[in-house]
Amino acid sequence: MPPSSATRVRTTVFSPRLAALMGTHTGQDVFRLEPDTIGVAGHEVADRILAARRATETERPTFKPLHGRSITRTEASTVTRTIGNDVREALARPLPKDVDLAGSWPLTGHLFLRDLILSQDPYRLRMLMSRTLELTPKLTWSVIAIGAALPGWPRPSSRLTGLASRATQATGYQERRYAMGMYRRAAAPVCFTVSTLVANALWLGAPFDDATPHRNIIFESLRLLPPSWNILRNASPEYPAIDDRIGERDDVLVLPLLAHRDPALWDDPDAFRPERWDDLDPETTPGYLPFGHSSERCWGRHMVMPLAELLLDLVRGSGLVVDPGQTTGKVPLLGLLGVADVRLTRPRRR
Repeated sequence: MPPSSATRVRTTVFSPRLAALMGTHTGQDVFRLEPDTIGVAGHEVADRILAARRATETERPTFKPLHGRSITRTEASTVTRTIGNDVREALARPLPKDVDLAGSWPLTGHLFLRDLILSQDPYRLRMLMSRTLELTPKLTWSVIAIGAALPGWPRPSSRLTGLASRATQATGYQERRYAMGMYRRAAAPVCFTVSTLVANALWLGAPFDDATPHRNIIFESLRLLPPSWNILRNASPEYPAIDDRIGERDDVLVLPLLAHRDPALWDDPDAFRPERWDDLDPETTPGYLPFGHSSERCWGRHMVMPLAELLLDLVRGSGLVVDPGQTTGKVPLLGLLGVADVRLTRPRRR
């Protein structure tokens, strides 16, 4: 199915550094990015790098040490299961009526998901979902410090999410700070990632053919604009043995953004073609790493897919369209890769 005329007139503008990375290194396997950093985009080398050892606590994207306190894999797993249960419970409830998803995305989608999953939680916790806190870590920790110090710490209640119920068990200022930090670490990435993913999909491909499954749209959006577009591994003795272009002191940056556009792996790699996933398995397709390597998949992927499908279903059923007047979408250099502002509007009546 060829792209619609609407998608053909849209131009995706990457930040200069991202554009240079893609323009210089797409199709390469191993290359030097910085004096102490090697980039890896070749799927065979990337597979061996990521299989060589598990991520350390400082390499994990979500569960890095918090306030100088290590987060064990057991705790990270428990917290992930908790937010996963909260998501399943939210999806089982009736949806709010008259949902209006017009506006700027991913913000609009993010606010919808926040309210869908966490609407019953106390304000001091829900406020940690604000995208404004992404501006600087200092702002995030200031909000957490104030929230932990305020009187009236939330008490256990059947109305709360499991994630908020964990926070109610905190006693003392330091434990409350930690609990609020963990609440944000667990819940915010789910809403941020899903809303960004769906905004990317709408920008890249809407309007979609009615017969195109949601899953194909999501997988193709993850290919062209993977929110987790790089995977860091710090220097490790295993890596020079895998490829002699990697030095003993070199950090390694595995780059799904480039692997997902490698012309050796993909037909028409820069085109949005969701139908390609009719015959591809995202779990086994070489070089496809939107949720990490098979040896250590992202724990949150089982939440991302149903939430993304729900958002797509609501948008596709609502008649909303990407604003015909918006012809340029900017992708800034951020940890979460996505189009910064996709404007959804209702079609103009003729």
